[in-house]
Amino acid sequence: MRIATILLASLLAGTAISAAQAQQARPPAAQPGESAEDAKLRKLFHDSDEALLKRQPLQAIFRGDLRYADRLGTYYTDAFNAAEKAAAEADLAGLKRIDRTKLSPVNRIAYDVFKADQERGLKGFRPAILGVTKYLPIDHFNGFQTFYPDFASGQGAAPFKTVVDYDNNLKRNVEYAATYDRVIGLFREGMKRKIVQPKLVVRNMIGQFDKLIAQGVEGSVFYAPVKKFPEGVSEADQARLRAAYAAQVKDVLIPAHKRIRDFLANEYLAAARDSVGTSALPGGAAVYDYAIESNTTLPLTADYVHNLGLSEVKRILAEMEVQKAKVGFKGTLPEFFTFLRTDPQFQPKSAEALREGYEAIGKRVDARVREQFSLIPKTPLEIRPVPDYRAEGDAAGSYVQGTPDGSRPGVFFYNTHDLPVRYTWGMETLYLHEAVPGHHFQISLAQENDQLPAFMRFGGNTAFVEGWALYAETLYKDLDVAVEPYQRMGGLSDEMLRAMRLVVDSGLHAKGWSREQAIDYMLANSPMPKTDAVAEVERYIAIPGQALAYKVGQLTILKAKAKAKAALGAKFDPRAFHAEVLDTGALPMPVLEKKIDDWIAATK
Repeated sequence: MRIATILLASLLAGTAISAAQAQQARPPAAQPGESAEDAKLRKLFHDSDEALLKRQPLQAIFRGDLRYADRLGTYYTDAFNAAEKAAAEADLAGLKRIDRTKLSPVNRIAYDVFKADQERGLKGFRPAILGVTKYLPIDHFNGFQTFYPDFASGQGAAPFKTVVDYDNNLKRNVEYAATYDRVIGLFREGMKRKIVQPKLVVRNMIGQFDKLIAQGVEGSVFYAPVKKFPEGVSEADQARLRAAYAAQVKDVLIPAHKRIRDFLANEYLAAARDSVGTSALPGGAAVYDYAIESNTTLPLTADYVHNLGLSEVKRILAEMEVQKAKVGFKGTLPEFFTFLRTDPQFQPKSAEALREGYEAIGKRVDARVREQFSLIPKTPLEIRPVPDYRAEGDAAGSYVQGTPDGSRPGVFFYNTHDLPVRYTWGMETLYLHEAVPGHHFQISLAQENDQLPAFMRFGGNTAFVEGWALYAETLYKDLDVAVEPYQRMGGLSDEMLRAMRLVVDSGLHAKGWSREQAIDYMLANSPMPKTDAVAEVERYIAIPGQALAYKVGQLTILKAKAKAKAALGAKFDPRAFHAEVLDTGALPMPVLEKKIDDWIAATK
């Protein structure tokens, strides 16, 4: 999944902001019954968030806050890193001045989340970590080229409702182009230090820039906003903006893409490494240890993760054997995998049929979801195909959040690239994960809860976000989807993918596995097509540790649910449990476990 956030103006430009934005800019008002410490904590959160939005303006735009919409931010600079580090240190110092024991129960949770997040983030600025990661600024999963073209296309998070919106986008695009010169500088310094990306990552990035360049001017995703204007934009402004956008694409954006593309192809590729694991880098072992903790929120070792993955793979293989027997397949499990990959009955007839299938699944889930959930998001959900320019390297499905006020819907993207491998047996589980009750529920409910501080509404951690979405897949029986044996194989295949990630990610980055060894392992233990196995492995190579979060988060939620069921017996209500998990945003795993323990005790 790709949740579109960064690391991670108004109608009258510079002179007015909307009522909602003005409210956000004001310090929080005192709440009835709150203690002085509660008020201090809420002010700390408010001030911290206001400073964050100024440092990272795109974060604000994703929320629908346009106060800083004419700028991008100073990413890929020492000043940016220094400001982020200083902010975390200042926030922790402010937290120490607040007496946690005098806070309300919800604010104690907020205190714990904030503290854990800041401490974990600060570790990333240690010289042993930043001294490696800063010289690997982008890859084919992390970098502005992976999301910004869609963001600025007129179909993404950036608004195009007024002339000011169009002009602000032009200003941001100039800063976007400039980021690549900074990226080139960091890559060059990394070459001197022998801290370089793997060759396959570099080739993938070259391919991404080739596609952007090949769009030309009027075919460019960056020109798309001026192909259609909203009501109220005068003919004169339309003509001016069309000319400005065409000139910018031709004279600023295409040259920037060519500069980074040519640097990667003509200089960096030769210096890039043949190895794929983080352990091959100077100080790589410490970087991978930090990647594990930052993504799972737990101080786990590579060996622990690897062995956990092997155990889960063994369990899921046994369940797959059961489904194979249910459909009467007489061959071995690997032969069954081949059958699932190759039989035409499992291949979508068309992109339109794929869309209709997902829409039908959505209606079935909606009919049952209130049996499991008392909290239902107000934000609407749309189902769209992945844009062509990024479809080849994209996942089978992904989710992009909407705005808290519902003015921009959440979007479930399904991939139609290489259509025959978008197997119908995987559709129902994919919908549960990416849409309802997976990412769309968790992210939307957090954003819509204006009683939470902004960092809990809009922030989070991968273990919770992806762990919840994988947990959502386990509700298939309660929601009456993915129960038919072939669809159940799709569910098991998706769970197997997350289990194999524990094995493969740790294998690549801590145990010397090769790309080919990782691909072979995934094909031997699941029915996933080779196209997907290759994309998955190259993703793990590019972003170490991220893939570990899914299974760790899911298992933590499942363990908490089993504990609650055992303790509460007939008192256990899944709607109450799910509300308890979701109503305070994405929590670090230790904080979530403590919250559920407290809820169990209170319910008993």
